[in-house]
Amino acid sequence: MVVWALLVLGFALGVRHGLLENGVLPRDCSLVEAQGALCTFKTALVQSFLHQRIGWFSLACGALAFALGCRRFAWAGWLSGLAGLVFYSYDPAAVGALLSLLVLARPHQHDGQGERQAGQQPADGLGVRRLG
Repeated sequence: MVVWALLVLGFALGVRHGLLENGVLPRDCSLVEAQGALCTFKTALVQSFLHQRIGWFSLACGALAFALGCRRFAWAGWLSGLAGLVFYSYDPAAVGALLSLLVLARPHQHDGQGERQAGQQPADGLGVRRLG
């Protein structure tokens, strides 16, 4: 989990500071002769955080992950939330990332292992012996 988070965070920081703010991408893509792959990339990138879209995506994924307990939505919310924090979408991205992180921090249950069997007491799974 930490490796993926560091990779996404490093990529987002590299794109923001290395490409956008450093002036590597074309400044004016509205000109006909400036149309190309770099202008398409810049337009798509700017559209992703215009009106905080990446942050709202993170918030939606985080809310779905929290409500449904779905780890796939949680991963999408966590990673897009990190990118949203870098790309000027602080408020919804922070909430989405934290909701997602709450789901990812839960122990992963496979095939209903977390459910109790009939007749079991809550302390049975903890390995606590009864007194008397």
